[in-house]
Amino acid sequence: MTLNLYSLSISARMTLDLHSLNNEGGEGNQIQTRMVNIVDEGGRLHNVNAISGDMYKHIQAEHLFHIARESSNLPLCAGCREFNANRINADRAFFDRTKDMSDAEVLDELLRACTIDDIEGILITEGGRSLPRKSVIEFGWVVGVPEQVETDSYFHVKYAPSDRTKTPASREEESKSGANLGQAIFHRPASSGVYALVCHVNLARIGWNDITQTYAISSEERLARAKALLESLTYTLLEPNGAMRSSQAPHLVSLEGVISVSSGPVPAPTVSPLKANYRSDIDGIVTSLSRFRPDTVQVGGFDSASAFADSMANILAEVNPYTIQHR
Repeated sequence: MTLNLYSLSISARMTLDLHSLNNEGGEGNQIQTRMVNIVDEGGRLHNVNAISGDMYKHIQAEHLFHIARESSNLPLCAGCREFNANRINADRAFFDRTKDMSDAEVLDELLRACTIDDIEGILITEGGRSLPRKSVIEFGWVVGVPEQVETDSYFHVKYAPSDRTKTPASREEESKSGANLGQAIFHRPASSGVYALVCHVNLARIGWNDITQTYAISSEERLARAKALLESLTYTLLEPNGAMRSSQAPHLVSLEGVISVSSGPVPAPTVSPLKANYRSDIDGIVTSLSRFRPDTVQVGGFDSASAFADSMANILAEVNPYTIQHR
C-alpha cells in the first residue's frame, strides 16, 4: 500500500542519561549547560535543562548529508558537498550561472541543484539577493520534563607528566613561581532525565517552488528525497549527536511516543510530550479531524527505540510524497 503523505509529525519522550549535547559556553573553568524556563500544564513555572532545536536540526542535516553523499540521485551543491555551513552561498559556479535570473528562476535552480538546501532551507544572501527557502522539517526545543530531569557538575582534572630530568629543588622552585603547575582543574556538566521532543515534516513541499507554486523536480526525485529525509530523521532520534560525545556520549535508555501522518492538506497533529496525557490528546485531535476529512489523518504509537525504528521503516517503505495541485 502506498502512503501519499502530506505531512508527518513526531511527539516523543526520550530518556537520555549523562549527556552534554548542548551547552551555553563557559565561565572560568565551569562549563554551563543550557537551561530554559517553561510553564507546565498546571500553570507552574519550571527551569529545566534543554537541547535546542538548532542542535537537533544540525544532527538531522548531518545524517542527511551522509545519506546524500553516497547516493547518485540526491544532488548536492558545491557547499553542501563539503558540509559547509554557508551551503549554496559557497557555490560560486551556481551564482555565476544564475546572476541574470529572476528570484523564481533562481529558486528553481536551487531546488534542482541541492537536496540539503531543498529540505533544510536556506537564505540566499550572495549576488545581491535576499531569497529565502523555507525548511521542510521543523524541530522544537528538546525539553526536560519537570521533576524528571537533573543536571550535575562533575570535577575533572588534567594532569601533565612532570619532567623527570629535573631535580626536586628545581621542580619546587617552578611550583612557587607558578610555572608548570602540572594540572588543570575544570568542571563539566552532565544531564540525565526524560526529554520531550516535537518534530514536523511537510513532505508535500519537497521540491516545491513557493514563488511559482509549482514543483521544480520530478516525482521520482521528490520520492528519493522524501525517503532520505525520513531515514535521516530516524537516525537523529536513535543517535543524537552534539557536544562532548567523545567522553559523554548519551545513554538512550527509552523512547516512546506517537507518529501521526496526513494524506491531504491537513496538518499531522502534535501535542507536546511535556503534557502527561499527550497521546490521548493526539488521538482526540485525529478523531476530530476525521470529521473534516475522513481517513486523511492516521496515528500510531511506539514504546521503544526498536518499535520507533520499525514504524519509520514501514512508513519509508510505503511513502510517496503528496503532490500539491497547481491551479
